[in-house]
Amino acid sequence: MSESPSPWRRARSSVASVASVGTYRARPLPRWWPLPACALLGTVVGGVYGLVRPPEYSATSYVVVTPTGKSDPATALGFAQAYGRVATQVAVIGDAQAWAGVPAETIRRDVQTATSPDAPMIAITGSSRRPDQAADIANAVARALTLNGRHTEASTGVRLVQFSRAARPVDPSSAPASLTALVGGCAGGLTGALVLLVRRRPGRKEQPAPVPSPAGRAPAAELTAARPGGGAQ
Repeated sequence: MSESPSPWRRARSSVASVASVGTYRARPLPRWWPLPACALLGTVVGGVYGLVRPPEYSATSYVVVTPTGKSDPATALGFAQAYGRVATQVAVIGDAQAWAGVPAETIRRDVQTATSPDAPMIAITGSSRRPDQAADIANAVARALTLNGRHTEASTGVRLVQFSRAARPVDPSSAPASLTALVGGCAGGLTGALVLLVRRRPGRKEQPAPVPSPAGRAPAAELTAARPGGGAQ
């Protein structure tokens, strides 16, 4: 009849099992783990930034430069380029800030102008977190620019006319969260790849290059064997 193990033996076997589990070594991570980790982190950060950042709206108003009886179309094209550069200057912004209801610094920061080399037209784009304010800023700058051009019409020979007013935008012009997440993932993947390139491989040591012996000098053992009567005395 077999005897059951004593409680002391059972406790000792349990302690041995726990000790064997504690001495188990975890499998090391693969060497390329920074690449997916950085890509995942960049995707999460980019997505959160796209969700937290407030949307931004843009509205565009167009001003066309037309020649008067004293000038030709080429002159109007040249003045369109010039007026496009001064659309955000103090002389124009001073009048626009009263109509838009925002400070001059806000207009200077949130207004972008663009001109075409083929047509005498100026595109004035206003940006804001409020869609109605974006349209008001663009229309105010366009109105101030046409007023400024009316004062110099006699000397320039061109007339500025507001071709179309900026309408209230419906959709935001800022990037959606999906696009910011994609950009963040690409940036994170690139960062992880750079980490892999600059990181040295673990457990790999550089061996010093062997130094060749000087030419024409034989080892001491060969010189002893070649000497007459050489060898062990």
